[in-house]
Amino acid sequence: MALTNGNEIFNAARKGGYAVGAFNINDLEWTRSILAAAQETQTPVLVQTSMGAAKYMGGYELCLHLVQDTVKSMGITVPVVMHLDHGNYEAAKECIEVGYNSVMFDGHDLPFDENLEKTKEIVKLAHAKGISVEAEVGSIGGTEDGIVGLGELADVEEAKTLNATGVDYLAVGIGNIHGVYPDNWKGLSFDRLKELADVIDTPLVLHGGSGIPKDQIIKAVSMGISKVNVNTELQLSFAKATRKYIEDKKDLDIDEKGYDPRKLLAPGAKAITDTTKERIQWFGTPSIK
Repeated sequence: MALTNGNEIFNAARKGGYAVGAFNINDLEWTRSILAAAQETQTPVLVQTSMGAAKYMGGYELCLHLVQDTVKSMGITVPVVMHLDHGNYEAAKECIEVGYNSVMFDGHDLPFDENLEKTKEIVKLAHAKGISVEAEVGSIGGTEDGIVGLGELADVEEAKTLNATGVDYLAVGIGNIHGVYPDNWKGLSFDRLKELADVIDTPLVLHGGSGIPKDQIIKAVSMGISKVNVNTELQLSFAKATRKYIEDKKDLDIDEKGYDPRKLLAPGAKAITDTTKERIQWFGTPSIK
């Protein structure tokens, strides 16, 4: 199946009261594992590259071809969206030219007026090519590609103004953060989420989906969150499974060639698939009929 933009998928999610997962890829194993989870559950999926991951993997064009070719080689039949996660202005423009199906322009660290104007420009460029656009209002806590956010709550009026640019989905700060959540984290602000969802029909995006308790994820989805980003959770699952393989000294088994990278990476890859499938269930993503 050819890759698609996110419009129909996420609009249906918002209307249907469920969410679709957005999972970051970091290499071939991540790509295959996430796509396998989507195919096994028969659910649509968004795969995304951060600017840092794309640089590590060899550039945006290579990442796009990797996903396209993997979808083809694995015989994936569910809808797949290829997305830029937390792109700055130049990265968003490059991914539009390369042919990503969806881009996020993250201008939250800019003065609001500049964020607004650049979002308008990205929307114009992207929509001319049938590409979806995500924007962000209100800082997401933690650090993403050098952009540090304090986890503030999105301003409702600013959210309405940014949404009026014609973005296809809007990332909102509701107390969420990137990375591992600290012990003193106060949880999501459902009051602010309700204020936002009451005045914005556009699908809302929850970044920092790793580490948020299941009950809070489910509640946020029921209130209008239509896209949930997951990255750290997959990295932790991969690391845990890989660590166990090495601690069990399976890599030292010469007779079984346990040092073979295909065997060394297999437990971690399976852990990514298992975690992805679990999160798909949390989000309530329905199977493709």
